[in-house]
Amino acid sequence: MELLALLLVLSSGLTHALWNLFTKRSIHKSVFLWCIHSVTLIILMPYFLIEMSQLTLSPKVYGFILLSMTIQGGYILLLSKAYTHGDMSQVYPFMRGLGAMLTSLCSLVLFHEQISTAGVIGLSVIIISLFALSGIRADSRRNVNVKALGYACLVGLCISGYTLTDKAILDAGVSPVLLIQLSNISYFVALIIPVLRSGQLQREWSVNWRTMLLGSVLAPGSYLLFLFAMRLTPLAHIAPIREISTVFGTIFGILVLREQQGSRRIVTSALITLGIITIAVWG
Repeated sequence: MELLALLLVLSSGLTHALWNLFTKRSIHKSVFLWCIHSVTLIILMPYFLIEMSQLTLSPKVYGFILLSMTIQGGYILLLSKAYTHGDMSQVYPFMRGLGAMLTSLCSLVLFHEQISTAGVIGLSVIIISLFALSGIRADSRRNVNVKALGYACLVGLCISGYTLTDKAILDAGVSPVLLIQLSNISYFVALIIPVLRSGQLQREWSVNWRTMLLGSVLAPGSYLLFLFAMRLTPLAHIAPIREISTVFGTIFGILVLREQQGSRRIVTSALITLGIITIAVWG
């Protein structure tokens, strides 16, 4: 794997965990998410209009763009629900694990990518560790919020859906920055009704404006880094590596959110890292 692609994906994982931490700590999740993406929407709009006026795309690509925007609109709504009902240390690894697994497997079929035996082993270690990290078990003695788990599953499906669709859009010649702006538009439209109904916009901004401004850089920046990496190396290789974000998320859960952790979470985080190294070196 190219060193640049690896560094881009690792940086993407760290920034992704950070803005998810900010979201979890916010007062009203939908309002916070709407604000951070609205700031970026305004900044990127001139570039977006210029590039769109210069592009000549086929109806098929426009169909992919519409599909991606629809999926991402659903993703942002479901993400706010997942963090409203569940702990970050449980919900975050589960939805990222499901998304990484589906993205990697589907990319092998849809884009005819290849992965070595060592890569398969590394991917398997990451996926199994991600689900173990979430702490979700079948027995009822565990304090599992079924509603949060359901939202996390849907978020994982959305992650896989828009990532695969965006890969096809990138291959058609659309720039990563334009894709980010399409995401911002989707988030703005999808969340505007919940935001207006909440009546919490002024309060959220007054309390969390600093993290909102920082999140407006980290949230789109995280996926932008991943999109650039996607242009350099096969998606099946980098999708699981991005799940280093769950290791950072676990650390943030322990140190910042004070969520209950155990030695099992430390061990599974180490296994995720080992799986990532395996894919990066031998995948």
